[in-house]
Amino acid sequence: MQRPAPANLPPLDPASLEHSAAAADHLRAAIRTASGWLPFDHWMAEALYAPGLGYYAAGNVKLADPADAAALPAGDFVTAPQLTPLFARTLARQAADVLAQTGTSAVLEFGAGTGALAEGVLRELDALGQTHAEYLILEVSADLRAVQAERLAPFGARVRWLDALPTSFSGCVLANEVLDAMPVSLFRWSEDAMPLERGVALGAHGEFVWEDRPASPALAAALAERMPALPGYVSEINLQAEAWIGAMGGWLERGAALLIDYGFPRSEYYHPQRAGGTLMCHLRHHAHGDPFTAPGLQDITAHVDFTAMADAAQAAGLQVLGYTSQARFLMNAGLMELLAQLDPSDAAAYARAVAPVQKLLSEAEMGELFKVLAVGRGITAPLRGFARGDRLGKL
Repeated sequence: MQRPAPANLPPLDPASLEHSAAAADHLRAAIRTASGWLPFDHWMAEALYAPGLGYYAAGNVKLADPADAAALPAGDFVTAPQLTPLFARTLARQAADVLAQTGTSAVLEFGAGTGALAEGVLRELDALGQTHAEYLILEVSADLRAVQAERLAPFGARVRWLDALPTSFSGCVLANEVLDAMPVSLFRWSEDAMPLERGVALGAHGEFVWEDRPASPALAAALAERMPALPGYVSEINLQAEAWIGAMGGWLERGAALLIDYGFPRSEYYHPQRAGGTLMCHLRHHAHGDPFTAPGLQDITAHVDFTAMADAAQAAGLQVLGYTSQARFLMNAGLMELLAQLDPSDAAAYARAVAPVQKLLSEAEMGELFKVLAVGRGITAPLRGFARGDRLGKL
């Protein structure tokens, strides 16, 4: 028996359905191997990253080109670097400051997507006179890595791909929409205020079903530190993202990491009115809340608890350098100066250039939902992106 799909999702072609069926079989096997119950973070990791089957590890079209109307139905979402090259150019200005302040020349990007951010950053660094800068990429998706290699070929040996975390690095780290794709643990507070971990089991007909079990002592302790017991409350905790930032404390010797993602400080993340959590899925530009639909074909994400990320950085010996909205960061870092360089005499071209910038800055769209957190080591001067509107006090 098939689980009913959420309403209004687009139809899938036979090849996609076949791939999803194979991914679902893999997930069922993983559940059986785990004695019939898989914690959701393990299930999410397999759904996204299982070799050849997971969403990020197979050859699905993930990122649509907004300039190509025909590509939009096939892609699943559009990121800021794809909307406008001004995003990358602005980010490059902050990166250039980090490189200059630390006397370094390397940028390391995690999850480089189509390579749009890398291309824009490198071109702007060249324009700023930093033609010696090198660009390192750590990408888990083989098909996206191939797309990046083709796009970035003009930069030659200045671009290199890493197969694992570096043992040491100095420079500027970029992570745009990386934390939200890390597998999260789901939890629910029972009616008698006991913490439960939500996992995935199999129903009578092999369908995926939710099953809650008592939380481990470690998970229960982490939840007790973050929020009061609210009976019936369901949400997420991203211990893997915290561990990733903790590991950064071991390999980032000098420099700053710019972490850009959608999320909230903890007081908003675990607000009593946010009782259903933030787990979200994206399939062909349709957002919905059922991770069991079309496994292997859809992205699964959760918003970021930026307080937890800042705490993890401090615990790892890193500085927390700034936290603000994406809109404020971009304006501080020089976006408005770049806009002023556009020629308004060609009204149509000017409108095409400005429209995506409005999306990046609008409080109703990406400007407020997305935040920027900077952490690092050896940074002595304030970063320009947080010159005004820094919200560190709200973390």
